[in-house]
Amino acid sequence: MNKLNILLNGIIKENPTFVLLLGMCPTLGTTTSAINGLGMGLATMFVLICSNVVISLVKKLIPDMVRIPSYIVIIATFVTVLEMLMKAYLPALYASLGLFIPLIVVNCIVLGRAEAFASKNTPFDSMFDGIGIGLGFSAALTLLGTVRELLGSGAVFGIKLYSDDYGMLAFVLAPGAFLALGYLIAIINRIKKA
Repeated sequence: MNKLNILLNGIIKENPTFVLLLGMCPTLGTTTSAINGLGMGLATMFVLICSNVVISLVKKLIPDMVRIPSYIVIIATFVTVLEMLMKAYLPALYASLGLFIPLIVVNCIVLGRAEAFASKNTPFDSMFDGIGIGLGFSAALTLLGTVRELLGSGAVFGIKLYSDDYGMLAFVLAPGAFLALGYLIAIINRIKKA
């Protein structure tokens, strides 16, 4: 399979957020701002790339009976490494994302790509799949976070564009996540049909 097709597949055709509707918990929970969305997306991409490569390397060594638990242990290892790195070097982002970082272990996007792609392909192709799906997830979370932050507090990446007086609090809260995501999915579907 062409490497560019693998990359574009995760970004456009199989975008985990806008097309497959996977990973809704971190999508809705962490996108109160653009920086949180980008941080969560990049964190997930790191785990996706690393776990995909390792799983594709050891796939023949893992018996079918313990395949899924083995994948979860591999994914949990990289999440633990990520968590330690974020605590050490990005403590503010780590504090903002909180519980959602350890929950990457059970994110259906990561385990789904391990099962559907990494377990059947080469390490190199699996790395590109992790990059493509990770970029698609990061772009979706960053876009959703940008929309929510702009409409909710009048800022983008913390840069104020207009006064708080004109912000709509609903977009910073949980209902705003559902509204913004729904409208973004509708807009993307409309663009794809045009």
